[in-house]
Amino acid sequence: MLAREEGCAGEIMPSSGHRLRDVEHHPLLAENDSYDSSSSSSSEADAADRVWFIRDGCGMICAVMTWLLVVYADFVVTFVMLLPSKDFWYSVVNGVLFNCLALLALSSHLRTMLTDPGAVPKGNATKEYMESLQLKPGEVIYKCPKCCCIKPERAHHCSICKRCIRKMDHHCPWVNNCVGEKNQRFFVLFTMYIALSSVHALILCGLQFVSCVRGQWTECSDFSPPVTVILLIFLCLESLLFFTFTAVMFGTQIHSICNDETEIERLKSEKPTWERRLRWEGMRSVFGGPPSLLWMNPFVGFRFGRLQTRPRKGGPEFSV
Repeated sequence: MLAREEGCAGEIMPSSGHRLRDVEHHPLLAENDSYDSSSSSSSEADAADRVWFIRDGCGMICAVMTWLLVVYADFVVTFVMLLPSKDFWYSVVNGVLFNCLALLALSSHLRTMLTDPGAVPKGNATKEYMESLQLKPGEVIYKCPKCCCIKPERAHHCSICKRCIRKMDHHCPWVNNCVGEKNQRFFVLFTMYIALSSVHALILCGLQFVSCVRGQWTECSDFSPPVTVILLIFLCLESLLFFTFTAVMFGTQIHSICNDETEIERLKSEKPTWERRLRWEGMRSVFGGPPSLLWMNPFVGFRFGRLQTRPRKGGPEFSV
């Protein structure tokens, strides 16, 4: 009896009588994530040397706004609050701390935005590739009709990236990318460092207001009192909003990792058909290795060779 599978354009076409349900756990599919077995190793090496970037107008605007808001916060903290201070060590310690947090936050943002979240290769649902899997009769193959790929378990199609993403949690416009299997770690670090820098900025704003009120706004800043007040109020509002948003996202991401359940799976109430990695096992699978300070480092695994220009046509994403 012939099985039936969905074609790339949504039509139904006869298959070879094979089915594959848990394709993510199939050894050939997991190791050779390409329809051409002879070029799989070279394509994987080539993918490792590329920087992923989504050409989405809304996402690029949101990403630029994120950077501008962080730069604005750094400007107010450095030039409005710390440099005019008469306490040298207070300025140095807080200046170094805030700028380190801002640097780590922006680095995590870049890694999240420029890292392939786990995209499934387009067009690998070919007859030759299906035959190379050597499937048993009755196994189920899931094919995405939108990007014409064999869809692994827990993968979902993103309408913005135009790709199926492994363990897709959600698409975040603020990082102009999907949060998936390969970049969730950097997204968690981004939310954590933004939340910490926001708390630090709020504390500094409170101390600055107290200092300015006691000094009657005469020597607390190099700017005029009205300008200083406007800058501090805007920074307080920005920090409060950033902290609220990133703290909630950080909490939900840690909860999802510890329960091995993405946000999409939770919203759809999907029953797990996979072996769950709970708590520390899930954390180790996302951050890699045993708990250490390396979990906090967004530069782990970064290679300068990835910045070589490699133009590529087609699709909403391109690689450099």
